[in-house]
Amino acid sequence: MDEQLSLGTPGGTPGGTPGGTAEPAPAAPLAERMRPRHLDEVVGQPQLTGPGAPLRVALERGTPVSMVLWGPPGTGKTTIARCVAGSVDAAFEQLNAVTDGIRELRAVIERAGERRRGGRSTLLFIDEIARWNRAQQDALLPYVEDGTVLLVGATTENPGFELNRALVSRVQIHVVAPLSEADLGELADRALRDPERGVGHPTNPYRLSPEAREHLLLVANGDARRLLGIIESAVTLSPGGGMLEQTTVERAAGRRAVSYDKGADEHYAVTSAFIKSIRGSDPDAALYWLARMEAGGEPPEFVARRLVISASEEVGVAASGALAVAVAGMQAVALVGPPECWITLAHVTAYLARAPKSWAAYQGLAAARRLVTDRPHYPVPSHLRNPSTVLDRRLGHGDGYIHASQPGAEAMVFLPPELYGTRIYTPSGSGQDHPDPPAA
Repeated sequence: MDEQLSLGTPGGTPGGTPGGTAEPAPAAPLAERMRPRHLDEVVGQPQLTGPGAPLRVALERGTPVSMVLWGPPGTGKTTIARCVAGSVDAAFEQLNAVTDGIRELRAVIERAGERRRGGRSTLLFIDEIARWNRAQQDALLPYVEDGTVLLVGATTENPGFELNRALVSRVQIHVVAPLSEADLGELADRALRDPERGVGHPTNPYRLSPEAREHLLLVANGDARRLLGIIESAVTLSPGGGMLEQTTVERAAGRRAVSYDKGADEHYAVTSAFIKSIRGSDPDAALYWLARMEAGGEPPEFVARRLVISASEEVGVAASGALAVAVAGMQAVALVGPPECWITLAHVTAYLARAPKSWAAYQGLAAARRLVTDRPHYPVPSHLRNPSTVLDRRLGHGDGYIHASQPGAEAMVFLPPELYGTRIYTPSGSGQDHPDPPAA
């Protein structure tokens, strides 16, 4: 389930833990040892933890409110919850919505009530809170409302869709941003330098070669826990310290580097092969090049935009519904994020590759552009002008226009007289303007 920005201890013990203040045991995984102990150590979330951010201000004033943290895996949700608990000296209780239910919630509430009577607060962290059903979410409401617990939920799903309105109205929703390569690089450097909590070598400090760093950031895919896990494995493979090469990181990650440069020729070559495979109605090739882009670290948002373009440029009016499919895919990518969003991209890719193709609209626009460039900008014919004012009507604007639903409308012409008879749009392609692609 959720992790964090430098990852996670197990949930609170039956008695509750003192929110993020205890030092992890030396034998704990690197991701756990490097967990930020307070907000100042959290990386990549200035909108939550930076100076003047609402969450930080609330903690500085001692007035935190219940919240739901929404963001991809490995970005810091669990860690932020522990830092909040530590900031207000609250006991930390953790439930997992996948494995825990109302029985476990009641036990937490009972302990929280006992602490409250003794003058101490409890922070209840619920991982993947969106997995709870309506009845389970409703069971939380009175205890959030009366302050028995300070609730911090974490979810990778859109809380606006997955949480019921009553719960959403009682919490603040905070978006936890995906970690950038710079954020991940900072976490990697911390772990490599730190001799106590990290893997810092006393005599021969670990360093990443440029190729190893690039591959590490690629395969971590925005997930801090995975990043630190790979570093820990790489150090185990190279116990003497010194330079960690790409081959070592590949072995630690279990994934070899892919020949793909997002900023140069290979990026454009693979993208071109992807689009041409869709244009050529070859779903096998299109999915292969899609997988190459995923393996090469191409942002899924870029692929989603290319598919929206392809829906109009390659499929066009042969299956106009393809544009709606591609736009829905782009929205799904924004909502879901990696890695699952690549399934959506595969869905749209296969659909577009199998759809009939028409360049009629694309070529028609090109023809119209040539006319606009090469010929004078002819005035709008009088019968097509809108008679909005008395002067318009006096000038005869709209005279002779027949609405398309009325008899005689077939005689209407809509181009300037100088262009009468000009053909701009010509149905074309394998689809010949069919409305939909063939059924699967």
